[in-house]
Amino acid sequence: MSKPTLAAIIITKNEEKMIANCLETLTWCDQVIVIDNISDDRTVSIAEQFNVKVFSKASSSFSMLRNFGLEKAKHFDWIFYIDADERVSPTLAKEILVQIETTVSESLQMKRENMMYGRVFQHGGWQNDLQTRVFRVSTFLGWTGDIHESPILSSQPILLHSSLLHFTHRSTIDGLKKSISWTPIEARLLYEADARLVTKVTLIRKGLMEIFRRFIIQGGYKDGIAGWVEAVIQGINRVLVYTQLWELQQKPHLDQRYSDQEKELLQLWKKGK
Repeated sequence: MSKPTLAAIIITKNEEKMIANCLETLTWCDQVIVIDNISDDRTVSIAEQFNVKVFSKASSSFSMLRNFGLEKAKHFDWIFYIDADERVSPTLAKEILVQIETTVSESLQMKRENMMYGRVFQHGGWQNDLQTRVFRVSTFLGWTGDIHESPILSSQPILLHSSLLHFTHRSTIDGLKKSISWTPIEARLLYEADARLVTKVTLIRKGLMEIFRRFIIQGGYKDGIAGWVEAVIQGINRVLVYTQLWELQQKPHLDQRYSDQEKELLQLWKKGK
């Protein structure tokens, strides 16, 4: 009986600093498929230097991008989803290969260790980060959710012993760049769900409660000053989401207000001629 085949799928967007090292840890896969979300840096050209297949797909929905990757890997037995800022250890690779040969399960789950500001976080809500990333293609139903997407599972995954390493929030600017990409999506989803009108109290409460939850309730203080910094960044993220929700709730819309002001000014110039 032949060994099952496995393809790794990576969703990328301006990951020129991370993609090469990620690909170096995937040489044990039969194929690597890169779904690039229209990067404007060197991500694609770097990926093409490796033995990978690259497809371009523009979308603000992470589920849509992951499902697009699934379509490109239909002829494989198993698929493994990994992000450009995640890394596979030799131990994890061996465990995945053993499992796909022997398991009767349809999916594999692993713990993800999140390295932020140069250290692996053990608290602040990051310590119980379980990720289901390996799927039997013939039974996998796909992904749902525009952000914080989740796989649609028909059975309980097997939890692996080895962990996936996540090199995230490598600096404050790096973290805020990620915020710029996902906070508008969450704000739009809240707006479409008819969320309550945002007030000054909303902004203050959302930010402070997120900091308190991360730093105190979930023990982020145990990660030292890095835990405090990350709690503050998460608080800023909540404020950014609800600030953008407030913008969407404005009537007339902010774009319309600026357009009206431009028209009024042009009218003044025409009257003066």
